[in-house]
Amino acid sequence: MANFVTGLVCVLCRTQFSTRVGYTCPRCGITGILDVQYDYPAMAKALTRKKLAARADPTHWRYRELLPIDDRAQLPSLAVGWTPTMAADRLARHIGVRELLIKDDGRNPTGSLKDRASSVGVVKAAEKRRKIIACASTGNAASSLAGMAASMGLRSAIFVPMRAPEPKVTQLLIFGATVLRVGGSYEQAYELCQQSCERWGWYNRNCAINPYLVEGKKTVGLEIAEQLEWKPPDWIAMSVGDGCTIAGAWKAFRELKTIGLIARTPRMLGVQALGAAPVTAAFRTHRPMEPIEPKTIADSIAVGVPRNWKKAVMAIEESGGTMINVADDEILDAMNYTGRLTGVFAEPAAATAVAGLKRAVAEGLVPRTCRALAVVTGSGLKDVRAARRAVGNPFEVPPDGSGLEEILARQELIPTAKSAAHS
Repeated sequence: MANFVTGLVCVLCRTQFSTRVGYTCPRCGITGILDVQYDYPAMAKALTRKKLAARADPTHWRYRELLPIDDRAQLPSLAVGWTPTMAADRLARHIGVRELLIKDDGRNPTGSLKDRASSVGVVKAAEKRRKIIACASTGNAASSLAGMAASMGLRSAIFVPMRAPEPKVTQLLIFGATVLRVGGSYEQAYELCQQSCERWGWYNRNCAINPYLVEGKKTVGLEIAEQLEWKPPDWIAMSVGDGCTIAGAWKAFRELKTIGLIARTPRMLGVQALGAAPVTAAFRTHRPMEPIEPKTIADSIAVGVPRNWKKAVMAIEESGGTMINVADDEILDAMNYTGRLTGVFAEPAAATAVAGLKRAVAEGLVPRTCRALAVVTGSGLKDVRAARRAVGNPFEVPPDGSGLEEILARQELIPTAKSAAHS
């Protein structure tokens, strides 16, 4: 184990444990999600801005002091992280904020932020000498695990619900995973995966209960801070499904402030799809999460029983942020204008963050004068069927070009006869 890891703490009962315990709290059971703890005073001496600036490694492993891995650990050959954080001026004007940045995590090896978590997962599996690693997923976690496992020479068993998009399922098969399509919901696929891991001793990559996976996700926040020269934006918008991703990102900023690398932390805006918003309900009511039946086009965040809801709610509250929900038509619209105004192709769950930021600005929850950042968590190529719903169909043109001029004129690519007469 890395020198700076001191143990694990339960987010419910706050009991501290050594790293020898299992995935969840021995006292609270399956609901007792654990969080990795570090020796921050020692870390502050070992990890400085100057040392990071001298590192040439353009991956998320540059933050090894903040990760729960051994210095001698075998790492995946796929390069994860250090995805671009770019200005999005035209999108900023469309949404209505002074300044907007996009963090495009669709540039990761398998096309999503989940590569950050899976890369840590396969390292931990190898550390425990497990040859098989498994997870349940609606798509992105599955494809990232399959790719990372393949790069490490591990076998992977993936449980997906029937609604998993075909491009994501195809990725799994290409990476050599054993794909088990469960004739039911994500929750049913999750339970079957849990039972299988317990029965056959596979390493469990499910981020909802495995505390080490969230540590991989927090590297998105570490990168944002470093890429912005240690001056985080005022607000960061992220979509929320199980709750792991926004919890990990917030933990990054909290830790960076603790060890003195940043002076202040951003506020977190958690965004859920209107048809899959149990975390938002828990945040607003200050009551435990109640399971729902999710209904949304954003499959990656269509989670009816989010196991990490507590971490997500705590992250948003600690940051001084808030949560908001958006309808599917807002998500589709955001896919369209995000691509048109930035050149970034976001899948539905990723576009949810942008749609939520737009709504939050319109409702006055996020000030127009702020500097905001939206995290695009996955590539739109993951779900081209949804993308086609967002943008429609191409124009059909015969080989002789008949009708071409009319189409181009309607699209304002060439002058119309009327505009030419007025010029």
